[in-house]
Amino acid sequence: MNAPDLMDNGLADVAGWRQHLHRHPELGYAVEGTAAFVVERLSEFGVDEIVTGIGRTGVVGLIHGRGVDGASAPDTRRVVGLRADMDALPIVEASGADWASLTPGHMHACGHDGHTAMLLGAARALAADRGFGGTVALIFQPAEEGGAGALAMVEDGLMERFGIDEVYGLHNMPGMPIGTFAIRPGPLMACADQFEIVVEGRGGHAAMPHHCIDPVVASSHLVLALQSIVSRSVTPTDPLVVSVTTMNVAGDAFNVIPQRVHLRGTLRAFDESVRLMGKQRVIALAEGICASFGATGTVDYEDGYPPTVNDAQKSVFCAEVARAVAGDAQVDDQRSPSMGAEDFSYLLQARPGAFIFMGNGDSASLHHPAYDFDDAAIAPGCRYWLELVSRALPLPASVPAPVPAPVPA
Repeated sequence: MNAPDLMDNGLADVAGWRQHLHRHPELGYAVEGTAAFVVERLSEFGVDEIVTGIGRTGVVGLIHGRGVDGASAPDTRRVVGLRADMDALPIVEASGADWASLTPGHMHACGHDGHTAMLLGAARALAADRGFGGTVALIFQPAEEGGAGALAMVEDGLMERFGIDEVYGLHNMPGMPIGTFAIRPGPLMACADQFEIVVEGRGGHAAMPHHCIDPVVASSHLVLALQSIVSRSVTPTDPLVVSVTTMNVAGDAFNVIPQRVHLRGTLRAFDESVRLMGKQRVIALAEGICASFGATGTVDYEDGYPPTVNDAQKSVFCAEVARAVAGDAQVDDQRSPSMGAEDFSYLLQARPGAFIFMGNGDSASLHHPAYDFDDAAIAPGCRYWLELVSRALPLPASVPAPVPAPVPA
């Protein structure tokens, strides 16, 4: 029996694991229960090595393949990394599912329960079959949702310690039919920078504005000016988003001009030079616009996840893997890039690889209280991992046994 057959026979188990994880969501790096569940399953499968505490609460499992018909050792110097994220979100669930979150205020609203379960399903089949010529590194990562868990694992020696040569990830996508895949070479997802601007004026009586420096007026001009970064500072063909998402005024009286206004927002780009230019313009406009009103603008700018940029060759490879699983018509290899962000970008900065989207059907959107990972997506997701390993780590060609020399008569 080969790995796909082994996986198919265990799909009900994988769905059960997924639903268990969904009932017990954990946030950020505090995924000790999820990590323990992963370790318990990997131990049951008989993987060759399990290492915990990588990037604080990350788990790595190693599975070595076999040689030709199990007779010779595989080339274990070749290591392919497969990543699944484990953390949930601080959202009150409204899915109504039988397996809804048992932890108030926490839920798996992005499908990381499905990602973890699918990689576990593939791991069980790979450990039982071992029909590949190398080593698979199973990467179970904490804190994707804003905590940069991928960076923590990289800084903890993930690539060097386990000798990973290339790395791959996937993410479910609502709105894409189940069984479909989408990818593109180059930038697939954007950076996710964030900024906070404190506009400090001089408060006073609203009936005497000439004695005040109104931070609300300065802030209003600043919000509009920030939109000019996209329309006037960037080449029109270079995507960039600058959004001010909150404006909090230090006051709530109708007859008082407040002392300060607090703005928050995000900047998204695919290109590092565009990202840097956008950052510089946010700071310059905040300081300059506020100064023109006699106020001060203080900017706290935080570089977030970098753009997720697929290696061109690995992207083509992953599209071929997906076609082998789903058929040509079910794979979009020129997916339009998304302004969303993903910390898999740190893994792609460390090693060549690619990130792919897979369909989750007509579900609620990601990060929505009614979202739920569709268990029907488990089979194509597991098959994708198995096909990728089979193609990335093929068994060495069988070497014919030497023909004995004829014995002289």
